[in-house]
Amino acid sequence: MAKRVAIVGAGVCGLASIRCCLEGGLEPTCFERSDDIGGLWRFTEHVEEGRASLYRSVVSNSCKEMSCYSDFPFPEDCPNYVPNSQLLKYLKMYANQFNLLKYIQFKISLGIERSLNIVLYRRHPPPFPFLRTETR
Repeated sequence: MAKRVAIVGAGVCGLASIRCCLEGGLEPTCFERSDDIGGLWRFTEHVEEGRASLYRSVVSNSCKEMSCYSDFPFPEDCPNYVPNSQLLKYLKMYANQFNLLKYIQFKISLGIERSLNIVLYRRHPPPFPFLRTETR
């Protein structure tokens, strides 16, 4: 039986974490507080309590070659410095390409107690092993 892993947030790091867990034979469940993926890169007109936001015209400050997932480059027609709307589109393409959406539970807000053990899994170097870090 695969170990179950909780991932908080379906932004850039959350999506990569889901994929790494799947590649490592783990069973991820990602908890996303909003109704969509994208994290900070998802612009909304209205303010959502507890969620950082960006403004409509934000553009990444690192080039697309340095900002992409290593095995999933940005489309060729993307500008070198990617506007937030295209970065969000890229994240959705990544999630669809690797079938990650089925591992995400939307509109879930988590309260984590300080005494809870949090276990982080990081990919180091491919094809694993996992590093385990516990904090209290």
